[in-house]
Amino acid sequence: MKAEKNKVVAVAYVLKVDDGENGQELYETVTEDSPFYFLFGHQNVLPKFEEAIAGKEAGEVFTVAIDFENAYGDYDDNKKAIIPKSNFKEDGKKNKDLLKVGNVIPMQDDKGNQMRGEITKVDYRGVHMDFNPPLAGYDLFFEGKIVSIREAQPVEIEHGHVHGPDGHHHH
Repeated sequence: MKAEKNKVVAVAYVLKVDDGENGQELYETVTEDSPFYFLFGHQNVLPKFEEAIAGKEAGEVFTVAIDFENAYGDYDDNKKAIIPKSNFKEDGKKNKDLLKVGNVIPMQDDKGNQMRGEITKVDYRGVHMDFNPPLAGYDLFFEGKIVSIREAQPVEIEHGHVHGPDGHHHH
């Protein structure tokens, strides 16, 4: 069975990022014991990542380099914001546990779009948040292996993502 549209593909990989100065740095390791499952052909992964494994079969290896333009885009200073501390109160109390540097908090923008913001600083002006994806501005290098391929279930195709014990594993 080949990796193609409406197949559920499990991959193990090592992701390295190029940060320019120090060359490549290990960002994430996904092992064959707990691979990443995704529904092929439904925009669940980067298009270049899919291209690299299209037509391959279980057991085959792949490598793919994706420059930042085709990955998560350039780092955008406009995606940083200072949000008033009062926005983070629950029941009128300040939620101290929430406001820690490094915390990633799901927020909504004016249009109701879900965004994830990382707290970079908390000071008298408020909570400094960065809504750039963690890998914005990085070139990505994947080296991996296809662990398994199966037919997707109709409900998975309908919903556009994997269900079941190997599903709902978001990147």
